[in-house]
Amino acid sequence: MEPAGYDAAMENSGIIKRIDAALDDFVGSSELPENLRDAIRYALLGGGKRLRPLLAWRCAEAVGSPGEAAVPAGVAVELIHAFSLVHDDLPALDDDDLRRGRPTLHRHAGEAMAILAGDAMMTMAYDMLWQAEGLSDGLRVGLVRELGQGTRAMIAGQVYDTLGGLPVALEDREKLELIHRNKTGALIRASCRMGAMLGGADDSELAAITRFAEDLGLIFQIVDDLLDVTASPEAVGKATGKDADAGKLTYPMVLGVDATRREIDRVQTDAETALKPLGHRAGPLLDLSRAMARRDR
Repeated sequence: MEPAGYDAAMENSGIIKRIDAALDDFVGSSELPENLRDAIRYALLGGGKRLRPLLAWRCAEAVGSPGEAAVPAGVAVELIHAFSLVHDDLPALDDDDLRRGRPTLHRHAGEAMAILAGDAMMTMAYDMLWQAEGLSDGLRVGLVRELGQGTRAMIAGQVYDTLGGLPVALEDREKLELIHRNKTGALIRASCRMGAMLGGADDSELAAITRFAEDLGLIFQIVDDLLDVTASPEAVGKATGKDADAGKLTYPMVLGVDATRREIDRVQTDAETALKPLGHRAGPLLDLSRAMARRDR
C-alpha cells in the first residue's frame, strides 16, 4: 500500500523533470556543432512520455534502491529511443510529417540533419553509460551489452515490420508477436533490466523484472495498434490509420478490436503476476504498467 496522499502521477512528473534535466545537461556538455545540438534537442526534449527512463527508475526502486541510481540508464535508453523515432519518421521508412503534435525532425531541419542527429544520439547513448560515475567495470560492460542487444533487436523489429524477412512458417499472430517483441519490446526490456542492474538486483529479482518487461513491451505495442484504429491524430499527436493503409500486420487486423482489448487485459495480468515476488516495492511499477495498458495516446 502507498502512503495516504500518494500521487503517482505527480511523482512520475517529478522523475520526468529529473530525467529531462539530465538529458539537457548531457546534450549541452557534448562537443557538437551548434546546429546539430539544436536538432538533437528538438528531437529529444520536445515532449514524450519518457516511459523507458521511468521504467528504469521504477525498476531500480522495485529491487530496493533509490530510483536516482537508474538515471544513466534512463538517459542512455531515451537517446536510443529518440534516434529510433527520428529515423522511423524519415521518408524511406514511415514518411511521417507529425511527431508529438509538431513537425518531425526531417520536416523541421531537413532530411540530412535528421539522419545525422539520429546517428549522433545513438553514439551518445553509449558515451553516457561509459562516462557514468561510480560503476564497476563489470556493471558498465553489462549495461553497454544490454543496451546494444536491445538496440539491435529494435532495428531487427523495424526490418520485420517494414521490409519483411519473417519466418514463413509462422502464423500471423506469431509474426505479430515477433515484430512487437523486437520493435518495441526490446528497448523496454533493456530499460527495465538496466534499471534493475543499477539497483543491484540479484538473479531472482532480475528474472522477475525481465518477465514483467517482456509482457509490458508487448502491451505497449498492442495498445499502439489499437490506438491507430480507434484514436484521432489530435489525440495521439501523429497520423493514425497508416498501418492499415500500408497493409501492416496489427492486432486489430488479426484479432479484431474487441479481442485486442481482451489480449491487453490477459498480458497485463501476466505482467502483474511477474511482479508479485518483488512485493510492495513494485507498487509504483505496477501502477505504471496499468497506466500504459489504459493509455489513450
